[in-house]
Amino acid sequence: MPTIAENPLVLVDGSSYLYRAYYAPPHLTNSKGEATGAVYGVVNMLRSLLKQYSPSHIAVIFDAKGKTFRNDMYSDYKAHRPPMPDDLRTQIEPLHRIIKAMGLPLISIPGVEADDVIGTIAVNASKEGRNVLISTGDKDMAQLVDENVTLINTMTDTIMGTEEVTNKFGVGPNLIIDLLALMGDKADNIPGLPGVGEKTALAMLQGVGSVAKLLDDPDAVTQVTFRGSKSMPAKIRDNAEDLQLSYDLATIKIDVELEQAWQELIHKQQDKDELIKCFGEMEFKRWLAELLDSSSGVINHQTADTGDDEAQPDAIDAEYDTILTAESLSQWLTKLEAAELVCLDTETTSLNYMDAKLVGLSFAIEAGKAAYLPLAHDYLDAPQQLDFDDTVAKLKPILENPAIKKIGQNLKYDIAILANVGIELKGVEFDTMLESYVFNSVASRHDMDGMALKYLGHKAISFEEVAGKGAKQLTFNQISLDQAAPYAAEDADITLRLHQHLWSRLEKSPELAKVFTDIEMPVLSILSKMERNGVLIDSMLLGQQSQELAQKIDELEQKAFEIAGEKFNLSSPKQLQALFFEKLGYPIIKKTPKGAPSTAEEVLVELALDYPLPKIILEHRSLSKLKSTYTDKLPLMVNGKTGRVHTSYHQANAATGRLSSSDPNLQNIPIRTEEGRRIRQAFIAPEGKRVLAADYSQIELRIMAHLSQDKGLLDAFAEGKDIHSATAAEVFNVEFSEVTTEQRRRAKAVNFGLIYGMSAFGLAKQLDIARAEAQSYIDTYFARYPGVKRYMEETRALAADKGYVETLFGRRLYLPEINARNAMRRQAAERAAINAPMQGTAADIIKKAMIIVSNWIESETHGEITMLMQVHDELVFEVDAAHAESLQQKVCELMAEAADLDVPLLAEAGLGENWQQAH
Repeated sequence: MPTIAENPLVLVDGSSYLYRAYYAPPHLTNSKGEATGAVYGVVNMLRSLLKQYSPSHIAVIFDAKGKTFRNDMYSDYKAHRPPMPDDLRTQIEPLHRIIKAMGLPLISIPGVEADDVIGTIAVNASKEGRNVLISTGDKDMAQLVDENVTLINTMTDTIMGTEEVTNKFGVGPNLIIDLLALMGDKADNIPGLPGVGEKTALAMLQGVGSVAKLLDDPDAVTQVTFRGSKSMPAKIRDNAEDLQLSYDLATIKIDVELEQAWQELIHKQQDKDELIKCFGEMEFKRWLAELLDSSSGVINHQTADTGDDEAQPDAIDAEYDTILTAESLSQWLTKLEAAELVCLDTETTSLNYMDAKLVGLSFAIEAGKAAYLPLAHDYLDAPQQLDFDDTVAKLKPILENPAIKKIGQNLKYDIAILANVGIELKGVEFDTMLESYVFNSVASRHDMDGMALKYLGHKAISFEEVAGKGAKQLTFNQISLDQAAPYAAEDADITLRLHQHLWSRLEKSPELAKVFTDIEMPVLSILSKMERNGVLIDSMLLGQQSQELAQKIDELEQKAFEIAGEKFNLSSPKQLQALFFEKLGYPIIKKTPKGAPSTAEEVLVELALDYPLPKIILEHRSLSKLKSTYTDKLPLMVNGKTGRVHTSYHQANAATGRLSSSDPNLQNIPIRTEEGRRIRQAFIAPEGKRVLAADYSQIELRIMAHLSQDKGLLDAFAEGKDIHSATAAEVFNVEFSEVTTEQRRRAKAVNFGLIYGMSAFGLAKQLDIARAEAQSYIDTYFARYPGVKRYMEETRALAADKGYVETLFGRRLYLPEINARNAMRRQAAERAAINAPMQGTAADIIKKAMIIVSNWIESETHGEITMLMQVHDELVFEVDAAHAESLQQKVCELMAEAADLDVPLLAEAGLGENWQQAH
């Protein structure tokens, strides 16, 4: 640990500590019921710093209200962050008063973040040889560390100099920005490089050197050994602009205009009278007593950190066992058999549910009563553990007993792990991840550690604390039991407590509780089966397609070189800028945040209307992405044991309730291009089977008709008319039979555009028509379908009043920005308010269809049909060829029963030897 020089310049990241103090215990209020915990936490930290370092120069820096320059660079920067909680907002003003009364300079500069102010001050002071201590919990600050600048996190009591930064992150301070840019940041909505995590980012940086080098020569990364290195150059090229943007967003600004030089940030004498007033209002009794008793006017820091007078939350009162003997196992088996509710969690060697090995299980039967059962810890000197097979056999009757109800966090994973050892988990009743998701899908992440902090005020032991990070991270079987057991037992205990907290809140809203019990929980088990079923792919066909794509990509490059009159890197924004706007003289349509001509995809699309080269580059990018993402990658994802590809479905990601998937991402397999559709040809049925694909016909438009109760739409669907032709007849005032192909295409754009909140400007751009003409289409549409306009207006008003909208089945979709003062953010929330009930209802319907069809498969079929995939509004099955047609008809009938709409709900299905034929 580095030594802190005497009397450093202390820079406190007030915004970082404000949020951390708010979510950490104690959660205090005064006698008026006003929240005071965040104020207490930050002030306590400041008192500790003053006591330890006695700085003559110090400043506390906060984010200012409003947008920053990063929002101008990237409109989606931090867009997913929920608004500041009201009970935190009310604590800002009294906190600022206390800081100023303590004699501490407080800085908040509009247009930049606290990080930028700190960075500017720190760099200026460091250049003059002054030692700087930055007090923060923000990892981004590591980029500022140098021989004079050190970080301290008072909440974890860790200090980082250059050596500690390198040890923690795997790279030195000079490459922290590069690391952040490659990995991206979900919290700040920084895109990063898709699919690149910490391990891959470190390998790239350690092997190549920097983001700048990666952008200049993407092929250099192929010399580095890591999984996916061969496809990485194409990924870098496809996402070059986003990667550069991510780098710029992650870079702390060090040239902010400051009103004070660092030498002027002097720790002044405190305003004792103001502090007495503030501490009295906050009811910080001990601190108040110290002030009243002191004659010198200086706070006595000897007792500053105890907080004995405050209502500290109780520490987690827990009793955790480690089951290592037959007697202990017997006692816990008896407890589990008698329990009405058992919380369980598995510990394994991998996140890949198909390959992970079971290392141990933890159980909780009531809050504070939990145990860890280690089964396969095999580190040197590991204690003797119970026989694996014998213990699993003893657990099997309990875990397969449907009368003993089970709770877990992301139980879909545990179901798969237990299936790997021959246990079919039954009695699956609650999943805390899904409880949190249904309660508020957009509030936060739904991981256990985050929920423990948010709902219980408890910081759970993190996996990194026991396993380490990065390349040195241990698998769970290598972790010593003195660390593994408390971690694992706490997981079960906290999960049980979270369930008790969340379920009590869901029960207060019967519609939400029903979404959880009738939709999400049944779907959980279905998804687990689908994942483990996997899907058969034709690797040889994909290999052939990769070769064909490589040839087409090469041909496109040669065409591009001929048009340009020179060779160039088709994926380099800098080279494209020079070629397009300097050599070829193309018009500049849009500029980057730094003022350079943009070559983003939307710009290329517009240029491609008039110039052949941008069109070639777009096609080149599309084919390169297709090759690297699917034709090259899918064969590598075939599981060695099953010979199939096994995706992972994510049930708690999309705010609307839709499912997503990864490894591979089935939702993004292209269907609009011939090359994209050919990928589906590689998803095949085994001998004697067929692929059956069934999807809903125009489901969101049917939901719009039902929700809006517009007579024109209801009649069109009731009569079985093609809805786009019907709309074209209304908008263009022609007979239905006389609608042209072009009129139908434009009507389709209007239909779907209005669902997604498209403006006249957006519609004009899509159809390549004048804005006035597009507006006339919209005006005519609303005149012909007044019910749709009424629904939209009423939905906006309802959302603004309640803060959320609902699906037909009661799922809530919260809209934190619906009343935002910023017009763009508010309008985006209004568009979401219109679209979310339709997307959300469609998501609910496909999930209900999965449940209905799954129940039929289990009760009435005998292996003739297996559900394989869910993609958008489509279900994909593997069926016996001999029964294919009857199964096809039955699936469509069952899917039509998933919702009772005021228009027909139609499902259409196809059969084939592969997915493309069946689609």
